[in-house]
Amino acid sequence: MLKISLLPLALALSLCSAGAAAKVQQLPGFAANSKEASIAVDINANGQVAAVIEDEDGKQRAVLYDKGVLELGTLGGSDSYTKGINDDGVVVGSAQDGKGHWRAFLVRKGERMRDLGTLGGGSSYGTAVNASGQAAGFADTADGYFRAFVLDAQGRMVDLGTLGGNISYASGINNSGVVVGTAALPDGYRRAFIHRPGAGMTDLGTLGGRSSAATGVNDAGMVVGASEMPNRRWHAFLHDGSKMVDLGALIGYGNSYATGINAAGHVVGTILIGDERRSFVYRDGKMAVHQAGKGLYLTNAINDEEIVAGATYLSKRYAAATMRSDMVPVVPKGHREFMGMMTMAVGTAVALMLLRRRYRGIALARY
Repeated sequence: MLKISLLPLALALSLCSAGAAAKVQQLPGFAANSKEASIAVDINANGQVAAVIEDEDGKQRAVLYDKGVLELGTLGGSDSYTKGINDDGVVVGSAQDGKGHWRAFLVRKGERMRDLGTLGGGSSYGTAVNASGQAAGFADTADGYFRAFVLDAQGRMVDLGTLGGNISYASGINNSGVVVGTAALPDGYRRAFIHRPGAGMTDLGTLGGRSSAATGVNDAGMVVGASEMPNRRWHAFLHDGSKMVDLGALIGYGNSYATGINAAGHVVGTILIGDERRSFVYRDGKMAVHQAGKGLYLTNAINDEEIVAGATYLSKRYAAATMRSDMVPVVPKGHREFMGMMTMAVGTAVALMLLRRRYRGIALARY
């Protein structure tokens, strides 16, 4: 493992904790090589960040930021990327093995990367980890289909099944072992699901469209993700345990996707308006939208200390960065009426795109 000495990460986090007037903070060291791109994927309560660096040739490296940059290596192949981190600094993600297969991994700082295996096929992808180190993700089965998995007490993969179709993907897990993700129906459309230990998989429905996808869950069982609408647009949602709340309606335009939630139920996500991207934070019943270039260009996670992790986009390059969830957005010209309103208060292919590209680290910026 290669350790690169940097300014303490705590310095960057302290700079963006001065209150609502704080600015987006690029994490130390990310600007060292202008030919590389980087994205902060997840952040824990201690300010440790799971991230991905991509070089100019497209090679991806899983890294942990904790008072410096620690490259986590691979499982014998050339590439790796992270997807989550728990408060003990255990990182989950995917890495190539010597045969070029992607394999889900867990790794603790200072220890070797652990291959989590598969469900009988050649590949697996780790997507989330809880406080006890229990991982979730998806893996190939012997018949070639991806299935959502969770690790049991012995560290073995358990196939979580589907909603009647052939495919499922897990994307989040809470400290009670509740897993969320997306699973195929018999007709091939895909739905957000929640899987509770001993209770099986439940379809969370949609906001009126054909498909939905879940991306995260907190310990209260609140689920976030995105749902197709009747007009085929996509809206971010928050499922409060009984119903799906349309967060996209509070934004009022574009396609929106919720990507993270913290213990307080605060939600972060991304808005796509043609080729333009904005980020949003939903907290305490209010929606704040950050214009491209004035907030994080994309968001991936929010921790319980209200730090949002993601990336900026400067000089045609993604750079890992953080911001406070209560940072005051800069109102775009011509959109003041939208901001007043907001602060008051996929087809199958699209669903697969939302999931698969989200699992590809840097590729999230391209979905």
